[in-house]
Amino acid sequence: MNRWMPFEWIVAIRFLREGRLQTLFIISGVAIGVGVIVFMSALLAGLQSNFIRRVLSAQAHIQMLPPQEVARPMRGSDGAIVQAPLQRLKGINQWQAVAAQIRGMSDVLVVSPLASGSALAVRGNASRAISLVGIEPLQYFRIVDINEKLVRGSTRLTGTDMLIGTELASDLGVDVGDKLRVNSANGASSILTITGVFDLGNKGANLRNTFVALHTAQSLLGLPGGVSSLEVTVQDVYAAEDIAQRITQSTGVQADSWIKTSAQFFAAVSAQTTANTAIRFFVGLSVAFGIASVLVVVVVQKSREIGILRAMGISQGQILRVFLTQGGLLGFGGAVAGCAIGALALLLWQTYARSPDGTTLFPLVFDPVLFSAALVLATLTGLAAAVAPALRAARLDPVVAIRG
Repeated sequence: MNRWMPFEWIVAIRFLREGRLQTLFIISGVAIGVGVIVFMSALLAGLQSNFIRRVLSAQAHIQMLPPQEVARPMRGSDGAIVQAPLQRLKGINQWQAVAAQIRGMSDVLVVSPLASGSALAVRGNASRAISLVGIEPLQYFRIVDINEKLVRGSTRLTGTDMLIGTELASDLGVDVGDKLRVNSANGASSILTITGVFDLGNKGANLRNTFVALHTAQSLLGLPGGVSSLEVTVQDVYAAEDIAQRITQSTGVQADSWIKTSAQFFAAVSAQTTANTAIRFFVGLSVAFGIASVLVVVVVQKSREIGILRAMGISQGQILRVFLTQGGLLGFGGAVAGCAIGALALLLWQTYARSPDGTTLFPLVFDPVLFSAALVLATLTGLAAAVAPALRAARLDPVVAIRG
């Protein structure tokens, strides 16, 4: 087997075998470092994905809104106090053309029109203030999957149907098949049949949000043929703010992304990413110093052998490659063991880390790219750490090295 192996590899492996204890310790150190990086990266990636999924599964990535009304002082009334006007419910001008324009963008997945406003749900002597949301089910359910959040009933929405939350159903004492009278602020009224009860995972939302067909909400809210917003989802949720700015520039309609409206949440996600990067950097740095320190010791211990090899005609370049090979092998060997440790830790986490109801806290994805990247980066780190010791070994004077 050695006949087919390059000379540098033979010498490098021999040096590693002769210092078995040192080799074992550094591979163990690299393995622990890589295991920590793999485990923390997968854990934080799963945590971030779970946060994003929970937050964005109940809302669009971008919301387009009509412009707000602005009060302007009368001409010649300098110094007059101008009060902000009452914001009336109004629609987006030519929303069909705007929606068609946005759907033509390559980054956009779904555009769904909404007609939403405040109303009053009445059942006998009981009444509750609600948010009436008119939707086109085929489009909107691609943004918020109400079918997944349905507790009972169906998601059928004809002109006389409505979907309500679990808290509202409990407060009004109604269920699937019962009827509610819905009164809007402009005096319009309609009797609607409850076809489904949903749970959005938020008590306030379950008490307030209701869904009806788009044309039903338009009639109740006084928006004939109009919509109060356009809900947009995009391929890359982290690019939502850039896409929202492009939409505003191209259409002239105000577009707010989830990054802007949920600034504190996005800051928390960004902080997690920064922390994960910092952990990986410092762990990788400690691994690099560990490999470099071991190879420096090997250079000192093997200086006589290096001198003999140089006296036999081995070039400086070959000596350099011997120690670079050692660094690469230490990094790769430690990375293989570290990936195994990281995978085992992730399996144990999924098995024993449970929520109070016994379900998994959040799903972890065993991403092959993560493990491949760990192998490559650890090997490159080993090579980089070996550069200084390799240069020192290559520059040893053969006569001085042999004399000791």
